[in-house]
Amino acid sequence: MLTKGMLTVTLILGLAGFAAAAAQEERIFEMRTYYAPLGKLDDLNARFRDHTLKLFEKHDMISIGYWMPIDNPDNKLIYLLAFPSREARDASWKAFFADPQWQEVRKKTEAAGRIVAKVETVLLSATDYSPAVKPSVAGERVFELRTYTASPGNLENLNARFRNHTVKLFEKHGITNIGYWCPLEDQPGAGETLVYIVAHANVDAAQASFGAFRQDPDWLAARKASEENAGGSLTVADGVKSLYLKATDYSPMR
Repeated sequence: MLTKGMLTVTLILGLAGFAAAAAQEERIFEMRTYYAPLGKLDDLNARFRDHTLKLFEKHDMISIGYWMPIDNPDNKLIYLLAFPSREARDASWKAFFADPQWQEVRKKTEAAGRIVAKVETVLLSATDYSPAVKPSVAGERVFELRTYTASPGNLENLNARFRNHTVKLFEKHGITNIGYWCPLEDQPGAGETLVYIVAHANVDAAQASFGAFRQDPDWLAARKASEENAGGSLTVADGVKSLYLKATDYSPMR
């Protein structure tokens, strides 16, 4: 029989768990893609490994993961940061760029030329069905960055299908859900884009899992019902992009 004290403790723990979940959902995420000049990707990774991650931590920038495409003709480095709020994000970057340590590191590492040719960035918020997004280490595995462009007016229908069906079916077929996000209102792709990361044992396992997923009667039924409700496909033509990634050796998530 639960005593009054036990009920109080249970209530407090439940509220604490709810508050933690709410705080998780309110975080702002930033996905950044760096393009290194030919022959400079190793130098860029060395700078992150030896200097940048420590400076990010110094300025309250939470590193989630750092990845490179398995097939990487464009010399990309993709990484994900988290911040308590957009205001905190702006303040952290301002302090980072003004930090004399960073200025010295940048000067030293670019003595033989620039090691970043282009930077793309997008600010994201986690969907309400995303797992808690946090670094985790699970040995050698392959990550997959998938980007969906919803057909006009169908982003919420797409999110509903993931919320109610897809995420659970991914788990059923051995696909590990890492995180799901949509761009903030003023960001590229806002109102039409779903970005998510999943993980697999390897590329062959990824292909086998998705092959089984696409043939699952539960998925076929969910897809049919959602498209009938929306009056057509929930994504535009060629609106699903996939990129296989490997974590860097310094990534908190790998």
